[in-house]
Amino acid sequence: MGRERNGEKLVTVNRRARHEYHIEETYEAGLVLTGTEVKSLRAGRASIQEAFAQFKGGELWLVHMHIPPYDAGNIYNHDPLRPRKLLLHKSELHRLVGKVQQRGYTLIPLRVYFKRGYAKVELALARGKKQYDKREAIARREARREMERALQRRLKGKER
Repeated sequence: MGRERNGEKLVTVNRRARHEYHIEETYEAGLVLTGTEVKSLRAGRASIQEAFAQFKGGELWLVHMHIPPYDAGNIYNHDPLRPRKLLLHKSELHRLVGKVQQRGYTLIPLRVYFKRGYAKVELALARGKKQYDKREAIARREARREMERALQRRLKGKER
């Protein structure tokens, strides 16, 4: 991806997240990486489609994030699916532990980016959508598009 936006270099976005979850809150977390992981991320290679965050031993870990091995990494290359530690303030961690223990909440990554040279993850505290919620959202989106098309057709008709 590699788009620059107010000092942030975007690496990857989880497009399915907003479709499959109701996003309650978002947090910015630091990402602990090895050297070849950073090189691979800077090249814009990563996938967070299947990723989620979970607590282990009082720490927050990002699981199932795929960072492919760096091409010139030789023997120092990393495991593509290894769990990666997330860095948050202690107060945020305590708050998230309480929220995640509630039924139905999960932590999912929305995007990975570089900010002032540091790898960051935008985490969302989310609740899964039911199938009918997804259908409803699609129907709303289609109706809005159809209204816009009708408006455009009407405006073009008046110009002639």
